[in-house]
Amino acid sequence: MEVMQIDTEFVTLGQLLKMTNAISSGGMAKWFLEENAVYVNGEEERRRGKKIYDGDVVNIPNAGRFKISSSVNGQSDVH
Repeated sequence: MEVMQIDTEFVTLGQLLKMTNAISSGGMAKWFLEENAVYVNGEEERRRGKKIYDGDVVNIPNAGRFKISSSVNGQSDVH
């Protein structure tokens, strides 16, 4: 399993597909999810806007299995 580092609170499934090179452009996400079974934490997911958070595990056909790791510490900008 590969660790995928993100620097935000979450990414969408469509963004993750592009980050992993499963698709070459964001516009391909809808087609890819219609044609391929992608699993988020063991559950099949077809929504390209599904939010993927720190600790989630995503299995993408022909791209691999990825554990999401966020570098965001959950700290607020409010002091």
